[in-house]
Amino acid sequence: MKTLHFSKTINVSADKVWNTMLEDETYRQWTTAFTEGSHFKGSWEEGAKILFLDADGQGMVSTIAENRPHQFISIKHIGIIYDGVEDTESEEAKKWAPAYENYTFTEKDGKTTLTVDMDIQEEYEEMFNKMWPNALQKLKELAES
Repeated sequence: MKTLHFSKTINVSADKVWNTMLEDETYRQWTTAFTEGSHFKGSWEEGAKILFLDADGQGMVSTIAENRPHQFISIKHIGIIYDGVEDTESEEAKKWAPAYENYTFTEKDGKTTLTVDMDIQEEYEEMFNKMWPNALQKLKELAES
């Protein structure tokens, strides 16, 4: 696994970026950069289980490893969902898990730098290197509007 790093400065407070990033309605909008119909089911509370899904219900099984509101959130991916079935045991699931996706929100002078650190299999590096900048730009536009 490799860790990818992305960041974007957004011209609003950290709480505005946080809320735009994690609230259901706006989450669905900025994550279209990854796949149409992207959404989550579950809670962002520390220790909670959360599912990240596409329009067909495929995706990732995760838990919230850490949550410091408006500062930091850590997602621990523990498995995959295929045909509606959660899988944390197969070889395919173990390729992905455990993997962490961390978001750090640093506010200064009314602007927030959002930093994303994401563990990824090297075969998906190029794809995420293209998708994340687009996703962060969409998030910036939503937060600043």
